[in-house]
Amino acid sequence: MPPTPLLFQPVTYRSVTARNRIVVAPMCQYSAEDGLGSDWHVQHLGARAMGGPGIVFTEATHVSAIGRITPRCLGLWNAEQQALLARLAAIIEYGGAVPGIQIAHAGRKGSVAPPWEGGEAVPKEAGGWTPVGPGDNAFSERYAQPRALSEREIAGIAGEFAATARMAREAGFRVAEIHAAHGYLLHQFLSPLSNRRNDAYGGDLKGRARFLMETIDAVRAEWPDDLPLFIRLSCTDWTPGGLTLEDVVAVCRMVAARGDVDLIDCSSGGTSPAQHIPSLHPGYQVPFAERIRHEAGIATGAVGLIREPEHAAEIVANERADLVFLARAVLADPAWPLRAARALGAPLQLPVQYQRALLA
Repeated sequence: MPPTPLLFQPVTYRSVTARNRIVVAPMCQYSAEDGLGSDWHVQHLGARAMGGPGIVFTEATHVSAIGRITPRCLGLWNAEQQALLARLAAIIEYGGAVPGIQIAHAGRKGSVAPPWEGGEAVPKEAGGWTPVGPGDNAFSERYAQPRALSEREIAGIAGEFAATARMAREAGFRVAEIHAAHGYLLHQFLSPLSNRRNDAYGGDLKGRARFLMETIDAVRAEWPDDLPLFIRLSCTDWTPGGLTLEDVVAVCRMVAARGDVDLIDCSSGGTSPAQHIPSLHPGYQVPFAERIRHEAGIATGAVGLIREPEHAAEIVANERADLVFLARAVLADPAWPLRAARALGAPLQLPVQYQRALLA
């Protein structure tokens, strides 16, 4: 028998072991009401857990009502939402995967309609709200003008991240990821394109990273030492004058030195509508994960149009990243990990109820 590819070997972070190195990435469903999910979310994540990945993340789960991207986004700030999230954690675990939750705040990119409803700003009279951000500069003319946060309010939002982490822990989640990418609030503070503050939360890279570091501290105060904590970062803004990979490597060195974070989930973009990605191809973000892994000395996850089993296996085998995050591939095919195992000659982990499919 050939050796099992590294992609399908178990991996351990702190006290948590995943059966393989395939991660179902957070994917917004825009199907909640007042932050409360439904059976849609249970079947959606349950189907993907049964498909054989190591870790399954919820979609971006927001820390407050005004922290949501859209009025239809998932949240975790009250007991009713927590009960639904406990169902999500349970169905993921039942499927054999590790339940993960991504904790998020949209900042100035909040109060917009779901993409299939046009993505325009939602006014207050239609259920929207005034978004908040580092300053009062809007993401674009299609978005509402945000209100600049005070230093006291910044500390309050870090506390909201902590409260959501506590409720997530109580609900049964085993991995938490702080969302600091895609132009949402923590990324807005990191990027010089959106952060024009001249106080302790602005200026140089250290100042712009302060909110992120304080959020890590706040979350770790509620997230046990024996459970892993990830961060999703945009590794470049793809825009002149924005964050560069060199900046993000420096941030990751700061993070690694603290010892609180176990992995950087390496994405990109989202903070400027003027961004330009020179070449959008499978694995276009993998070099970010590879460079941060080797230069910052912290584990990384690769994400971005990774569709073929051989490609995913190569990324991990060649130490370009430690985990592979999949989104569109598993959205289209919940059984992608099982099909990949078969293609790569790895042991199949098909639920016993489905094993007759192997005869087809």
